[in-house]
Amino acid sequence: MGAPKTLDGWYVYHDFRKVRYDVWKNTPQPNSVLRTYAEFAESQYALQRDRKGSFGQFVIAGHKADVLFLYMRPSLEELNEVKAAFAATPMADLTESTYSYISVVELGGYLAKPGVDIEQDEAIQARLKPTMPAHRHICFYPMNKRRMHPDNWYMLDEDERRKFLQAHGAIGRRYAGIVKQIICGSIGLDDWEWGVTLFADDPLQFKKLVHEMRFDESSARFAEFGPFYVGHQVDTDGLWQWLMSARA
Repeated sequence: MGAPKTLDGWYVYHDFRKVRYDVWKNTPQPNSVLRTYAEFAESQYALQRDRKGSFGQFVIAGHKADVLFLYMRPSLEELNEVKAAFAATPMADLTESTYSYISVVELGGYLAKPGVDIEQDEAIQARLKPTMPAHRHICFYPMNKRRMHPDNWYMLDEDERRKFLQAHGAIGRRYAGIVKQIICGSIGLDDWEWGVTLFADDPLQFKKLVHEMRFDESSARFAEFGPFYVGHQVDTDGLWQWLMSARA
């Protein structure tokens, strides 16, 4: 039984962080922190405009994190360079990492149709190397496919897996234009097998989509889910306004 092929794109780094409020509230010159961080953020947005990567900033709801910095790059080495560049900013001293996730944008190998040059196919390349969606809200969670008898996903034959995925995909297509999803493979890269990042203008759509998919047989029988993180997207000014409100 052969493993299915995948198409792999940019590497992805989800960096969830908590604000060190004790340090932040006692920072004597907060505007100098903003200026230095704003230069870093602008350098990330410039790379996105040049199609050399993607970058997003998010304020996260709940206690698990306060902010998320989301990076995509062509190589793992470049993600490590971003990590070092962020560490050199005062923002790194004001925050601490609570969770991170490393993965790579993944598409099903069925998209590699005979005669199609993947490197020249603009639609496929746009999905493998995505610009950060502009939707206001984000939802991230890691997941596995179950590997225990009798519901072992990896022991199904190809036709069975295809049947389940087709039904599962039909649900997702009903949310086209409402929820944007970026599926990333992380087998051998992190603790779970996939990282799923959803984007929508209305966060209630995350609940609707995930709820509906829970009743799909492939999820009900084979899916295991990790922690969920939700929040809203901000630009640098929006992030700064949120941080300043926490100093009051």
